[in-house]
This record gives sequence, structure tokens and C-alpha cells, in this order.
Amino acid sequence: MRTPMPEDEVVWGGRREKFKNPDSKVWLERMANEGWTAPTWPKEYGGGGLTREQAKILEQEMARIGARTPLFSFGLWMFGPALIEFGNEEQKARHLPGIRSGEVWWCQGYSEPGAGSDLASLKTTAVRDGDHYVLNGQKTWTTLAQHADWGFFLCRTDPTAKKPQEGISFILVDMNTPGIEVKPIKLIDGTHEVNETWLTDVRVPVENLVGTENEGWTYAKFLLAHERSGIAGVARSKRGVERLRSIASEELVDGQPLLQSQDFARKISQLEIDLTALEFTELRTLASEAAGKGPGPESSILKVKGTEIQQRLTELTLEAVGNYGAPYGYGMENTGNDGFGVGPDHANFAAETYFNMRKTSIYGGSNEIQRNIISKMILGL
Repeated sequence: MRTPMPEDEVVWGGRREKFKNPDSKVWLERMANEGWTAPTWPKEYGGGGLTREQAKILEQEMARIGARTPLFSFGLWMFGPALIEFGNEEQKARHLPGIRSGEVWWCQGYSEPGAGSDLASLKTTAVRDGDHYVLNGQKTWTTLAQHADWGFFLCRTDPTAKKPQEGISFILVDMNTPGIEVKPIKLIDGTHEVNETWLTDVRVPVENLVGTENEGWTYAKFLLAHERSGIAGVARSKRGVERLRSIASEELVDGQPLLQSQDFARKISQLEIDLTALEFTELRTLASEAAGKGPGPESSILKVKGTEIQQRLTELTLEAVGNYGAPYGYGMENTGNDGFGVGPDHANFAAETYFNMRKTSIYGGSNEIQRNIISKMILGL
């Protein structure tokens, strides 16, 4: 009989969300005290001070033993590195401790109804009014904004700029500011993960501007490069392949383990080959960063191949569990007495994970856009 997913599977802090399991809070606090919630941040900002290579080993070892990521946070792996690189010391002192500890949750205000992959066409405005900016506009797909304490927003501060990228600024917004309305976007399974965020005459202190006015596109590209590198998820996929092999060794087809099927074994082997190639590419990227080069267009390669592998992995997992992978819950009728369907535990959420992973090739810049970046910036086409 299936058992439900643990309530503490996804962990974050912030003043709008409480820990459902006290063990999750202990795990987060211990990792934060070691600096391992932010392993590559400098120690002076509460990080672990690890090199990217050392952090890679930590990530691999945690995945190997099945340890949860101690903190799921856009502030941690997207905004934090950008603030360390481009923020002033007052901003770092104010925001980095809460990000590292998980006490403050951040959301991302980038995409708009008419500006997704073409992000530079965004229309949300920030007009200077004395010592404040006044923000007006709409953001969409704002992940978990309903829990957010703060958001990092891209806004147009110079509508007359010759190039649209030249008139954008990077502004930090307290999500409790009057004029902000977060509206849920319900997903097909009935869950609430993403939102519309409306800004109506939202007054934000000028001190919340990161870097220089109208140069936010530079900071946004830096942040997105970190996001795309993180999306690759090599360590998580390696752990997923191990789990897939375990499932295929238990599931039977005509009385024989699925893993003994030549066709299915071939699919797993091809996935492992591609994952190994991706890992070597990631290591080359880390070596480049160790030589003083920040994340560049190579992160687009990691994003494309990493998300393709993740999607294939969830497809094979769903194929392995067969009919036990039928979706359930979230408004649909359940079939088991415990309310979570029937079948072996390893079939838990196979379908839900498969469907949710469809989005990975879209967010962080669609894979089509990443291929354009690769062809232009790497291949010179």
C-alpha cells in the first residue's frame, strides 16, 4: 500500500510559512550553522566558503545518501549570488543573513504576460518620485509568491532607451508593501504553486535599487546563468537513476524483473551515458569558473541537456511503475483506503512528478531560447 509523501518534503522558512515537521527545522539550522545552505558563499556572509568543486562533492554526497536539500529558496541559489556580486554592503548585511538561514523567503518578478522568453520586452515600470520608485505593472508565473517576504523585480526605468535591455533596473520589493496583490494560478492538478503578481502604485525606497539604474539587464543575465547551471541537477538525476534501477529490479514483466528487459535496460544505459557526458560538461564549466570566469553561455548547455535528462528520467520511472503511476489526489477520486491510491511505495507521485517536470524545459529561459544563445554565443552562428 502506498504511503503519502512526507509533509516536510519541501522546506522553506519566511514569515508566511511554518515548518510542518520540527525535524525539518533542526536539519535546516544545522546545515545553516555549517554554512552549507550556501556552501559557495564567502564565510563573511555566512556561507561555507567552499569552492565550486568542493560544493559539487557536497551535493553529490548528499544526493548519494538521499539527504534533502536543506533549503529550497530562490533567494539562496539565484538572488544571493547576484547580490554578493552587485549589491552594496548595506544591502548584503540586510538581506543575506535571512536568506542563508531560511528566515526570509524570496520570489522572482521577471516574467510578464507578454514577456516570457522575450524578457527584455517587459512593461512593468518604476518611476522615480523623490526618494522612492513607484512601480506599476503585472508579473506572472511568480513561483510561491504567496509565501514570499521579498521579491527581486525587473522594472523599466527608461522607456526611451534605444535598446530595451538598456532601460531595465533590478529592484528589491518588500511583498508586504501596499499595492501588491498576489493572485493564485491553479495548476491542472488543483495545486497552487505559481501566481499573478499585480503592482499598483507600489512605493519602493530608492535604496532598494541593486547596482546602477538602467543596468539591471546585466544583473539579470548573471542571475539567470546561475539559475540555469543549478537547473541541470546532475547529482539529483544520478540519484534518480539509482532509484529507477531499484524500481525496475522490483517490477515484474511476464514474471521477470523489468530491468532484465533488453529494451528497458538499453533506455537506462543511454540515459546514464548522457548523464555522464553532462557531468563532464558541468565539471569543465566549474574548472572555467575556478579560473576566474563566471557562469557564461555554457550554462545554457547545462540547462538544455539537464532538463531533457530529467524529463526522460521521469518518463522511464512512470513507464516502470506502469498502471500504479495513475494520477490521484488533489481533487481527483482516490482509490485506496488510506486516501493515497494503491500500489508499491516506489510508485508514489510518479505521475505527478512526470507532469511537473514538463515545465523544466520552459522556466529559466525556454530550451529553444537556450539553443539560440548557444548558436550565437558559443558557435558564433
